[in-house]
Amino acid sequence: MPISFVLICVFGLGAIAWAIARARSAHFAPVSGKLKLALPSHYGVYAAIWAIVPALIIAWLWSLISPGLVHGAILADPAAAQLPAFEFERNTILNEAFALAQNPDAFASSPIAQQLAPAIAAAQTKFGWIGAALSMLAAFAGMAFGYTRVKAGFPARTKIERIVLGALLLASFVAVITTVGIIASLIFESARFFSMVSPIDFLFGTNWTPDTMSSPTSDMGDDLGAVPLFWGTFFIGAVIAMIVAIPFGLMSAIYLTQYASPRARSILKPMLEILAGIPTVVYGYFAALTAAPFIRDLANAIGITNASTESALAAGLVMGVMIIPFVSSMADDSIAAVPQAMRDGSLAMGATTSETIKKVLIPAALPGIVAGIMLAISRAIGETMIVYMAAGASANLSANPFERMTTVTYQIAALLTGEGSFDHPTTLSAFALGLVLFIVTLILNIIALRVVKRFREAYE
Repeated sequence: MPISFVLICVFGLGAIAWAIARARSAHFAPVSGKLKLALPSHYGVYAAIWAIVPALIIAWLWSLISPGLVHGAILADPAAAQLPAFEFERNTILNEAFALAQNPDAFASSPIAQQLAPAIAAAQTKFGWIGAALSMLAAFAGMAFGYTRVKAGFPARTKIERIVLGALLLASFVAVITTVGIIASLIFESARFFSMVSPIDFLFGTNWTPDTMSSPTSDMGDDLGAVPLFWGTFFIGAVIAMIVAIPFGLMSAIYLTQYASPRARSILKPMLEILAGIPTVVYGYFAALTAAPFIRDLANAIGITNASTESALAAGLVMGVMIIPFVSSMADDSIAAVPQAMRDGSLAMGATTSETIKKVLIPAALPGIVAGIMLAISRAIGETMIVYMAAGASANLSANPFERMTTVTYQIAALLTGEGSFDHPTTLSAFALGLVLFIVTLILNIIALRVVKRFREAYE
């Protein structure tokens, strides 16, 4: 049964429960001379929650259970005895069978898949109807329970607030569990990698030539030295990009806060912040087709032979443009938060506007400006698409910005989207790279937040 039909029925029952409960409570009188504890709409919402939420929970749990039941029913079919023992071949045939069950016109090269398709379709229909019936039963039971609670003096409003509070706590709990799960998976897979490759070889090796197809050997650490990746990430994201972002971001913030008229600020500030909303793939497209050829021609003009279209400079420049709003916005807020009395006092002592900016406003706003720069660096070193399209894949340990370079994020994407086995050290190295990147960005964010905290304590 289509899930959309189940959802329509559940929400329809919820609407019915809302209407009935609201109509029943419309004429409730105060109990023992007290004011009403809830409005009719509160009773209606309370009954609707009981009709909808349990049914949705049942439907969600059944969606987790039913695939296993369908798989078990398929394996019990006589045609399943012909499935090969090799797991990869068996899964390939089952995937074809599931595709045929969904679309009888789909292509299937295996006769076994054609035999299993009717059994799969029948099992999916059977368990789909069972799940729909359970959801409807839960909806009716919840609606009946909610309706019985609609009585004069029942604090429906308080109950709804508690339900909403519980939902908010659950959402927070899910966010925390998701974060813990991500960290745990990184640590677990990184531990597997470091059990095969020495951490010293990985963290301090200077040769990065991964091979996902070779057999694991004891000397694989010689080919998995991540220093060139760390250098490329730092050079592109924290050097070249910052050389672009810091001056332009800071100067734009100074202009918008100190020189621009209110009308000019209302136009220029949103235009500047649009840069933060442009998808990174668009930046990568611009870097690959516009910035990179220009930099190649520039390198040829100054005498660099065999200059490549892909270069660290092309990726870094475009990445710097991308993170200008991060620096500008934080600097703007920090300068604007400096008390007006400090600026007025400087001007009253005879200082010019530029002297006031250099010697009063910037030093006073420096904690917030530094925090913005740290957050921008965190954003830059985690960028993938611009590097993927403009910097190349060569792990070079060089300070020449016209050479190809690669970063940690590029290699993570390349290693995890290939066909390598997740038991191979080269593939597992992506998790170790991710763990290092996570630790670095976490440290940068902590530093930035601590600086912001000091800034707020000083000027709020």
